[in-house]
Amino acid sequence: MSIVNEPPIYLQQRLFYRGRKFNFDVNSLRLPNGVEGDWECIRHPGGALAVPITPEGKLVLVKQYRFAVEGRLLEFPAGTLEPNEEAAETIKREIEEETGYRAHKWHFLGKFPLAPGYSDEYIYPFLAQDLEKLEQPPTQDEDEDIEVVLMTFSEFEAAIIAGELIDAKSITSFLMAKLFLGK
Repeated sequence: MSIVNEPPIYLQQRLFYRGRKFNFDVNSLRLPNGVEGDWECIRHPGGALAVPITPEGKLVLVKQYRFAVEGRLLEFPAGTLEPNEEAAETIKREIEEETGYRAHKWHFLGKFPLAPGYSDEYIYPFLAQDLEKLEQPPTQDEDEDIEVVLMTFSEFEAAIIAGELIDAKSITSFLMAKLFLGK
């Protein structure tokens, strides 16, 4: 099932903030059903994510400090798309920087909106297999506080059920990878 594109009519668009990773604007709109009003939106270029699986069948995750939730989240490696960059390029760079692994087999799992109530960001998840541990991994970005974590599928599922701090994009992408693999 695909979503039918029904754009609103923009009556007025106002940029409130231009940031390093995203912009924030307020829009006066007429929706397809005729309702008019003001809506705020975070404009984001999108992100690519990998669900990496080692040859031994372990998931490669990162525990990353996220200031917005004031804590460390368990996540799959991911990154923001750079201007004019394909999602596959983004994630191949990010998996090496964040985990120290290189994948030799990739499968695109689709795309999904992350928080469509207030953002236009899409996540592009990939299954990353045939991993190789790099002897000299690239340096992590200076603003990232990351620890690599290996887990089995059942350990990750138990963490989800236990309510550990795991972000939604990782849970969704895990389910997509699991369905693709027929697990």
